[in-house]
Amino acid sequence: MPKKYYGRTSLPRIFNSVVTRLLVLALCIVISGSVLRYFVLTHFLREDLSAVVENQQLALATYVAHDIDGKIVQRQVLLERLAASLPTRLLTQPEQLRAWLKEHFDFQTLFSAGLFVVTPNGVPIADYPVLRDPLTINYADRDYVKAGLGGASFVGRPVVGRAAKEPVLPISAPIRNESGVVQAVLVGVTALAAPGFLDSLLQSRIGNATGGFLLVSPRDKLFVASSDLDKVLKPTPPPGVDVLHDRAMAGFRGAGITVDEQGVEEVAAMVSVPSTGWFVVGRVPSSEAFATVGRMQHFLIKNAVFAILVFAVLSSIGLYFVLRHLFYAAEHADRMTRDELPLEPLPVVRDDEVGHLISAFNRLLIKLNDHQTELTRMAHHDTLTGLPNRAHLSERLRQVLALARRNETQVGLLFMDLDGFKNINDTLGHEAGDEVLRQVAKRFANTLRESDTLARIGGDEFVLLLSDLEDDNAEEAVSTVAAKCIDALKTPFFIFGTSCIVGVSIGIALWDRESSADNLLRAADRVMYQAKKTGRGKYIIYKH
Repeated sequence: MPKKYYGRTSLPRIFNSVVTRLLVLALCIVISGSVLRYFVLTHFLREDLSAVVENQQLALATYVAHDIDGKIVQRQVLLERLAASLPTRLLTQPEQLRAWLKEHFDFQTLFSAGLFVVTPNGVPIADYPVLRDPLTINYADRDYVKAGLGGASFVGRPVVGRAAKEPVLPISAPIRNESGVVQAVLVGVTALAAPGFLDSLLQSRIGNATGGFLLVSPRDKLFVASSDLDKVLKPTPPPGVDVLHDRAMAGFRGAGITVDEQGVEEVAAMVSVPSTGWFVVGRVPSSEAFATVGRMQHFLIKNAVFAILVFAVLSSIGLYFVLRHLFYAAEHADRMTRDELPLEPLPVVRDDEVGHLISAFNRLLIKLNDHQTELTRMAHHDTLTGLPNRAHLSERLRQVLALARRNETQVGLLFMDLDGFKNINDTLGHEAGDEVLRQVAKRFANTLRESDTLARIGGDEFVLLLSDLEDDNAEEAVSTVAAKCIDALKTPFFIFGTSCIVGVSIGIALWDRESSADNLLRAADRVMYQAKKTGRGKYIIYKH
């Protein structure tokens, strides 16, 4: 087993790693599951608790509403009995009438703020307890007085009493003569905060903060009583502020979740007080009603964060041990690409997906090694004729010139362009032209020495590089080779059953020990064109 090498890691490699992506994907799945579980459980528990809390609020509000209704009915019945038992002759005797009221007030304490009698013109004629300047107050505009004069017992609009200077509830009953004609109105007034009346509602709280009860009069659009004393006898919010309150004002009775005028979400239940047309609201803030939901949410978040951290650590460790051989193989292959290590097959540790991948890489590496020579040859040789191409010629030319400098020998370069080749391409087609080029290459190759280089540099252009020539007979040697090349093409070519004639024009340049490889090639190219202009099938030697 070769020594394992784990190279330096970097942030880009970590971010682009498959392991990182797998971890991110797994974490996304875990987090998505945690978020889904968080919302599903929260929604389920909130819905379940909502039903329980709404029923609880409804039960509390029902109890309070029945209690208030009983107290008001009790006072109405008592006042009607007092009105029925009041002698009408006392209506003309204020002092005796006041004594009668005092006698009954002392024994009937339900009307804590007093009793008084009002004549049909709205003027009180007697009261008890005696108020300061009571006869100066006219009650003709009071709803309960109007109803009493109309012959009906009535629970009036709660007001701040003119005399009592505190929130009171007036109740009226008609006083009739023996013929049943209304002679006056008996009014009993009870302070809302009086013991045994609404004091328990005013002092009650539901929960730890703002929860409590409201007593609402839809007819008067008024808060009759409230656990929040600032709301007592204050008008109800305008339509649109509290949707559930708007429904209750329109007649809805039941429970639901709403947002009050302060923007606080709360669970509220509405129950009617039949004797008055009022309704009781039992309410508790959602933050208290659903405190269990909040605690569960906190628990889920805390445990989800812990679970995700544990999962991330364990998954990272597990993936590292599962894929460590892949990490080593990737690092080893990367070092081979940087020429830090020789190209060699990687060890296969396990026969799993990673092992299969490494085996496939090894087979690919073997194929790459097998084809390396072929790729090198293809990069430096013409694919049609198999001759060296322009790139190989340039490299070979530089090597020959360097060698000639050291050995003080001469170099000759023949630039050859075929005559009549275009006509073959145009008449017989490109396949015929390609076959001509292959046969021309073979004929030229037969004229070479082992040290010479024949290259095809494009189209129908060939270059013959002659090296290691003696200075004295260099020109003669290149002329001889040029003549052989011209003679080699005099025999017709038989292409696909057709006889073809192709010639060659040659430009020759001899190295002057100062010219570069490119200059030598350009010089041969120029004189080749001169040879073509002089009649083709000839060669010309470049003269410095």
